[in-house]
Amino acid sequence: MLMYLAAAAPKPENPYGLMEALEQGGTIAWTVFLILCGMSVGTFYILFTKLIEQQKVINQGKKVRATFWRAANIKEGSAKLEKNSAYKQIVDDGIKAQEEHTKLTDPVEAHDWLHGSLGRSEAAINSSLGGGLAFLATVGSTSPFIGLFGTVIGIYRALIKIGAAGQASIDAVAGPVGEALIMTALGLAVAVPAVLAYNFLQRRNKSIAEQLNGFTVDLLAYLVSNGAVKPSVAPAPAAPAAKPVAAPTKA
Repeated sequence: MLMYLAAAAPKPENPYGLMEALEQGGTIAWTVFLILCGMSVGTFYILFTKLIEQQKVINQGKKVRATFWRAANIKEGSAKLEKNSAYKQIVDDGIKAQEEHTKLTDPVEAHDWLHGSLGRSEAAINSSLGGGLAFLATVGSTSPFIGLFGTVIGIYRALIKIGAAGQASIDAVAGPVGEALIMTALGLAVAVPAVLAYNFLQRRNKSIAEQLNGFTVDLLAYLVSNGAVKPSVAPAPAAPAAKPVAAPTKA
């Protein structure tokens, strides 16, 4: 019977949990906690949105290799590309630069003019892909210090309680010290995903930039040679031959 009553009795609440630490810490603890939560939400939002954006550009690159260089001319190839895609932007800027070269009053070599125009277009795309990474770097470098600020305040409150009580009892310092440790853990929990996300996205951006640069070089060679120079592409897969229809048999 006693064992049954002991099992049925509610477990005592933990007086040193997260919410209890925030209540003891007051305004400063809540402020640090909300700032770290905002940083964490922003980190994962940027991570997933940049992954989607990067994957779109990667898929566009696969489509370029499969269809663009098979076109009869550059305008036809541009029409085959996805609207508002990164590669279409580079191609359209190249076409525009080629058309505007004849309007220049001061003679400039076509290679230099096209190289500069395509370089600006490529740089704009890379800059767009890098958007948001500065936030991840900032979160990764500052969130541990924000958590450390909460830690310092918690230890300061513990020292005040020790001084007021006249002795360093566990009951007096457990709450503030627990709050300090929680703030340290929260700062690290926010910083680690931000650093990992920054490095991961940066590596993917570098790979995409290399593909864009290779395409820009090929496009420049195509434009300055009036289509005589272009990368070799694999032949398009042949359509499967239709099966012969068997003649109906007479009964």
